[in-house]
Amino acid sequence: MMDFVATHLSWFLSLHIMAFTAWMAGTFYLPRLYVYHTQTIPGTAESERFKIMERKLLRQIMTPAMIVTVLAGGMMASVPGLVDWNSGWWWTKLVCVVGLMGFHGACSKWRRLFFDDKNIHSEKYYRIANEIPTILMVIIVIMIIVRP
Repeated sequence: MMDFVATHLSWFLSLHIMAFTAWMAGTFYLPRLYVYHTQTIPGTAESERFKIMERKLLRQIMTPAMIVTVLAGGMMASVPGLVDWNSGWWWTKLVCVVGLMGFHGACSKWRRLFFDDKNIHSEKYYRIANEIPTILMVIIVIMIIVRP
């Protein structure tokens, strides 16, 4: 399998970048939907519309994109010599990816709270949370491109 991945590395890299882009787009947008959802009255048609949008974004775009990102990245990382496992940049990137996955999980939990009309966070909370994926993405991209 590693020979196949090594032979087709540019395809796996392309798939990884496309999936990461889709995942990040959803990760930027979902907390913004939560900001707007906090401004609605639970049970209204507007609130119900947000529930549908949030569910579809998370389940149909973000989660599949996250899975493809992790699988394609893991397959590339399994190619001998592609990653210097002693480099700090690699571990920093990996920690940020795990953090991004944790943020994804938090978004899922928040979606369930909205779905049950039990949101406990303010609009400001989601505005601040919306900055977390940006910070993680910046670090991830710098670690991969610059490799400090």
